[in-house]
Amino acid sequence: MCGISGFNFEDKELIKNMCKCIEHRGPDDFGIYTDKNVSLGHRRLSIIDLSKKGKQPIFNEDKSICVIFNGEIYNFLDIKDELEKRGHTFYTNTDTEVIVHAYEEYKEDCVKLFRGMFAFCLYDCNEKKLFLARDRTGKKPLYYTDNTERFIFASELKAILCDKEFKKEIDLEGLHHYLTYGYVPNPLTIFKKIKKLEPGHYLIFNDKQIIIEKY
Repeated sequence: MCGISGFNFEDKELIKNMCKCIEHRGPDDFGIYTDKNVSLGHRRLSIIDLSKKGKQPIFNEDKSICVIFNGEIYNFLDIKDELEKRGHTFYTNTDTEVIVHAYEEYKEDCVKLFRGMFAFCLYDCNEKKLFLARDRTGKKPLYYTDNTERFIFASELKAILCDKEFKKEIDLEGLHHYLTYGYVPNPLTIFKKIKKLEPGHYLIFNDKQIIIEKY
């Protein structure tokens, strides 16, 4: 299964708490990455490349791009073969690493190549940009705060609630849908200021702006 979480500031204790909150999604291992602009966390359920090399976050050759990933990309070997022909060097046998190098080669269009079930966040250290994406059918969940000052995301809503500065307010529209249909439709959630990234969409957080595109 795996679980991802992160935000646009540095706080090692918060990212560790968020990872702990979703430990059930990835009991095999966890990893974090932080700098002054970002904190990323991953809970790992080992499926492909069971070695320690598969521990996330996973980086490109010069460590300027890293990714945390939940899911599986079924056609990763075909994509990897093409990327190696284009000069990219891989250090793992994971499908996760394909995301990093595909982004290097194709930028945001990389997501159009992937066939599978996935939710991931990629951090471009040079551009100080977060790039999040969700698979076409929404098999893998991805929540985020609609807040350009304190942008937080996670595989599960409760991980976002680990942030003590987040103000918990019920979204009455979301509540209405839940009581009417038994679920809260995308992109709403039961809380104000927390939304679900819709299936087949990607999100860019950069320079305190949130941009969402359908791919």
